[in-house]
Formats: sequence, structure tokens, C-alpha cells
Amino acid sequence: MSEMRRDRLDQPVEPGRVRLPRFDPEAFGQWSENIARYMGTAKFIVYMTVLIGAWFAWNTLAPKPMRFDPYTFTFLTLILSLQASYAAPLILLAQNRQTDRDRLAMDEDRRRAAMQKADTEYLAREIAALRIALGEVATRDFVRSELARLADELDEAAHRRQKLERKEWEEEHS
Repeated sequence: MSEMRRDRLDQPVEPGRVRLPRFDPEAFGQWSENIARYMGTAKFIVYMTVLIGAWFAWNTLAPKPMRFDPYTFTFLTLILSLQASYAAPLILLAQNRQTDRDRLAMDEDRRRAAMQKADTEYLAREIAALRIALGEVATRDFVRSELARLADELDEAAHRRQKLERKEWEEEHS
């Protein structure tokens, strides 16, 4: 029965029969980026221009039996179309990979900015708390003025005591 199913066009093919080649998407992506980078260089444009110029020169100036692509340059058009049909998806793939990298970098930048903002806000709160605490702490000038005032009070107290002791002594000896 399976022999008959294989020959019938109205029956679907059993899954797993077609095996496509496997490839590493990362390696393919890097390869496409390298091609896209190279195609975006002046070197590529110069080489392509030289190749097309040589193609034109050969197929217009060479003897007729040696020309492989006559005047309308159909073969050249076909090759350039083929090159463009492969270049466009490779360039798009490279752009998509660059967009993914840019998105990851932007997410990382956003994450770092949020962390820096949180750190800055934390430090601002700490500085504010220190300023409030410093408002309650005695400064060097305040301590000096208090010590000077206490020294003056001690001097006055010592002076009063001396007066009192002198007065008491005079009363005792009088």
C-alpha cells in the first residue's frame, strides 16, 4: 500500500522524507556581514567597474568569434541580476543582525543608565542626610566659642571666689 501512496499525486508526502542541509546561523550571519561590508567599500566598486569595463571592451573590440556576450550584453545583465538578487538578502540579513546588536546595546545602555540614576539618587539622599546630621553637629567655630565662653565663666567664678575668700578672710581677721 505504501508503494501505491508514493506514486499518487493526490496524497501528501510523508513528513521527514525531505532533508535540508543544516547550517550554523551565526556563521552564515557573519559570512553575510562580511560580504555586505565588502560590497560597501570603494574597493568593490572599483573592481566591479573594472570588470564591467573589461567585459564591455572584450565584447565590443574583440574579433566576432571570440565575443561571448554580443552587444546587448544579455549574459552580463543576467550575472549582475544574479549578483543583485543574492546581495540584497545578504545585506538585509547583515542589517537585521546589526539592528539586533544595536537593540542589545541600547538595552544595556538603558540598564546602565537606570543603575546610575538609582546610584545618583541614593547618593543624593545620603548627602541630604549628612547635611541634616551636620546641622546637629557642633562645628569647630561653635566649640571654640563655647570653650571661650566657659573659660570666661570660669575666670569670673574664680574671681568671685577670690573676692569671697578675701572678704571671709577679712571678716575673720577683723
